[in-house]
Amino acid sequence: MTPSTTVRSPLRLYGRDDELATLDKLLALLRRGDGGALVLAAPPGLGRTALLRAAAEAHRDRGPVLYATAVPAERAVPCSGVGALLGVGPAGAAPAAPHTGITPAALARRLREFADGGPLLVCVDDAHAWDAASRAALAFAARGPGAGSRIAFLLSVADGADFAHLPTLHLAPLDEGAASALLDRLTVGAEGLDPVVRAEILREAGGNPRLLTGISGRLTPDELAGRTPPPWPLPGCEAVLTAHAEPLDDLPGRTRILLLLAAAAQEHEPEGAGADALLLLRAGTRGGLPRTFLDRALSDGTGTGGMLQRVGSRVHFGHRLDARAVLHHASWARRSAAHELLATLLTESGDRSGPDDAPARNVPGLPDARTARTTAATPALPLAALVQRACAASGPNAALAAGLEAAAVAPVAHAARSAALARAALLSTGPAQRAVRFAAAAEQARLAGDPPLARSLLARTGPRTADAEAAPADPATTPAVTDPAPGLAPYVHGMLALRSGPVADAHEVLLAAAALLAPHDPRRALDALLGAAEAAWAAGDALGYLDAMKRLARTPADEGLEHYRAGMSAVLEGRTVEGHLRLRRCLAPAGDPGDPAALLRAGVAALALGDIAAARRAGARALAAVRTHGPDALLPQALEHLAYAELRAGRHAGARAHALEGLHAARRTGQPNSSAHLHAVLALAASVEGPAEVCAAHGEAALAGAGPHGLVQAATLATWARARADLAAGRPGEAAARLAPLVKAGPGHGHFATRTLAVPCWVEAAVLGGRAAGVSRELHAAVDEFASWAARAADPGAPAQLARCRALLAPVSGADARYAEALAHHERAGGDFEQARTRLLYGQWLRRRRRTREARGPLRDALVGFQRCSARVWADRAAGELRAAGEPAGTGTGPPGDPLAALTPQQQRIARCVAEGATNREVALRLSLSPRTVDHHLRNVFAALGIRSRTELARRLSP
Repeated sequence: MTPSTTVRSPLRLYGRDDELATLDKLLALLRRGDGGALVLAAPPGLGRTALLRAAAEAHRDRGPVLYATAVPAERAVPCSGVGALLGVGPAGAAPAAPHTGITPAALARRLREFADGGPLLVCVDDAHAWDAASRAALAFAARGPGAGSRIAFLLSVADGADFAHLPTLHLAPLDEGAASALLDRLTVGAEGLDPVVRAEILREAGGNPRLLTGISGRLTPDELAGRTPPPWPLPGCEAVLTAHAEPLDDLPGRTRILLLLAAAAQEHEPEGAGADALLLLRAGTRGGLPRTFLDRALSDGTGTGGMLQRVGSRVHFGHRLDARAVLHHASWARRSAAHELLATLLTESGDRSGPDDAPARNVPGLPDARTARTTAATPALPLAALVQRACAASGPNAALAAGLEAAAVAPVAHAARSAALARAALLSTGPAQRAVRFAAAAEQARLAGDPPLARSLLARTGPRTADAEAAPADPATTPAVTDPAPGLAPYVHGMLALRSGPVADAHEVLLAAAALLAPHDPRRALDALLGAAEAAWAAGDALGYLDAMKRLARTPADEGLEHYRAGMSAVLEGRTVEGHLRLRRCLAPAGDPGDPAALLRAGVAALALGDIAAARRAGARALAAVRTHGPDALLPQALEHLAYAELRAGRHAGARAHALEGLHAARRTGQPNSSAHLHAVLALAASVEGPAEVCAAHGEAALAGAGPHGLVQAATLATWARARADLAAGRPGEAAARLAPLVKAGPGHGHFATRTLAVPCWVEAAVLGGRAAGVSRELHAAVDEFASWAARAADPGAPAQLARCRALLAPVSGADARYAEALAHHERAGGDFEQARTRLLYGQWLRRRRRTREARGPLRDALVGFQRCSARVWADRAAGELRAAGEPAGTGTGPPGDPLAALTPQQQRIARCVAEGATNREVALRLSLSPRTVDHHLRNVFAALGIRSRTELARRLSP
């Protein structure tokens, strides 16, 4: 195929490379004499017309093109579609006479005449909108082309029912990358596109190119740049909604009424939830629709033109824009009447379960909105009824806005509260109150796990208009407008940044918000300070954490929170005994036993105490509380806390399962900072269970997210995980290099609360890597610090790890006793993994002392321990050591056909290390041998395998 035959569009079609390639293949076959047909099926706005035009333009230089677009107004005229097609003709041909009737066979014959032996491309846009006779003729003609034909048909349809026998390509919405690229092109002349506005446009468009074009074209440069708030909701959707509504004109009046009621009934429901079938039955009955029609339409969509579908007790539209299109198509009076009718029904008995048999009102189509309206809206009305009243309001309504605000409280779901508050903002009569309600709506959207929506709502709390900024009001003639809730918008901004932005920024914003909120909203001020403290903790800023906690002391709090504040502050300031006394008093939170925030704080307190069992209990209870009562935004944190507590308890499989679920929840709720922390937890789990590639992948993902947002704790855990994986793989030198800066205090080093936990790994890596002599002072200082922490903490495994560190650093004469001490502590504390690590190190030490027979027992126990906790990489290392001690490990020496099968276990281990590129000295350090022993075994390996160099050995072992 030459470049000139490739389908190209004068303007780039974003995200349609696969579709263009399919069209290119159709045209290539046509030019070779093999015709065919293809139907492009998609809802309005997805680019059917653009693809047809691209194909027609690509073919014009090679053959004739017949191109026709359906005219909905002519749908009732028989054969009007065929007449339009044949009346166009090829370039230069005289227009044909109008066709009042044509058979399918005659159409096929006329098209062959037009082709005149050349490759003819027939393009029909919106073929579904042709009259029935033309559709039948076109379908018949398009079925005929094939091998040896010189005609190809390319049709675009919204509904392909009439062309189901033809090959069909269904167009999907643009993916995020393509939609974003198209938006960049559409706004290329603008003075920058604000990220929040960009996200809102992409969300509203849903991958629909025509919606992207319409919305971006209706926003001003200031709105696109975020300098002034864009309208709510975004404009520019009218053309697409009108196209979606075209089939409505062909439906009976009663069907249009039911569709309007169904669309209106979705307004008070969560997005995607559909409408309640029973409510629609009551509304249709009250509106005078026949019961038999309602029963059929609401059971399986019969008589609704395929627009309604029944799923359980809910009724859904077939496409997400259909409901909006129905509302857009209806007149204001009919929409208002539908909403008022639904509001009346929802205001009536809430537990009513049967259809409403009251006589229909004597008003064409729907009840009169004025007769359905009750007295002014009050907070006592159900929220759903208030939402319907809001949809029927013709302008600002202070009483209705106040009612919505009052009703948007628990137990209403956060998403529903957000929607209600946004409507209340639109109904507000003043800019200050409107901004406050938009900020409150943003807070509820954040709690519902929808940060993009929260940011879009926050954008409406900014400057009101450009004129207001340009011309300040005269204080002598204009009353001052004060913010009735100062600090609310910064508070929501800060909480969003805590989960998805630089945590240092979140810390400062939340401190400022707390100062603004304290005089009038102490509860949110308290939450802001707790958020600021959490941000400082994530950033490894101990002083910032203490500062937030000291400010918290000036804010009224319950007894449990005060114990937590005082206890954490005391521990960080070195007053350990006092701090532990305080923290133990908040392990069982008082007040609401299902408060997830209090339970998460209890888990943090337990970890600070080293009480891992209590941390697991608190984490499990917090997770149960979030699953039961929400909010959704807390689910990633609840899973992260529980997963980390399980890691500390040695329950790596459970930690992995909860962390994976948390990672999915963090992605779903738009919390990349939580994703980074959960990747770090998964990396730690994989450093035990393997494989090494999984550990590396999660570690890199954690570091990639931690770096830009200053997540020092996540970076510390991820680096520790990578180092532990290096130890498992027998690379102590690399592990020591990662851990040396991590265990030090101060900026640029490890997190103040977790760096100490990595000390045992650093000691092991430094000793096994032969670096102990060079950093002896630093090693002993780190062990002393670890000993101080172990003495204060309640962690049952800490004394055993401390004894293991001292055994690694002890002279030969004292190491035996230290290892025995460590194993005794392990017996009391439990924990398979750490106990198996100690036994592995002890067995290695014994074997290096040539006490091979004694080494087999600890090594055998280490292998069993690693297998019991699914630490596969560590088990392989223990098995290798056991084979080197002269005892088969029960795992075989390798798979069938292994080139090293003829070697001894020790020779196999050395050969694999050398094949990886290790020097003799590095192999000696890794396997606890002398370089001379390695050299001796390597010569025997070469002789046994008949090779002469390390290069040949690496080639022999390559996959």
